[in-house]
Amino acid sequence: MTPEGRVKDAIKKLLVSRGAYYFMPVSNGMGRHGIPDIIACYRGWFIGIEVKAPGKEKTVTANQARELENIGVAGGYSLVASDASFVEDVLNVIDMSYTASSVKDYTAGMDTS
Repeated sequence: MTPEGRVKDAIKKLLVSRGAYYFMPVSNGMGRHGIPDIIACYRGWFIGIEVKAPGKEKTVTANQARELENIGVAGGYSLVASDASFVEDVLNVIDMSYTASSVKDYTAGMDTS
């Protein structure tokens, strides 16, 4: 496994352990260029995570930089991570501002049968 792959696995395990929703968009040339490697939602916050191998954090492409900036402008968290501990720090910041009263259940009253 590549160094970047190991970081991705560690971040995915962290997100699962914290109860976050996440997915990894498949890049097939049909979507927008530069979308972050991992898209997550944690306690209502949108998070875009561009994953880099350790030591390569400053190597984002122009397309990646544009997408990360757009996420931040829209009010989400956008990060370049080469270590799961950095993502954990961001989740901890979100936890500090989270209150149980901020939880919204959009499935209430929906027929899911």
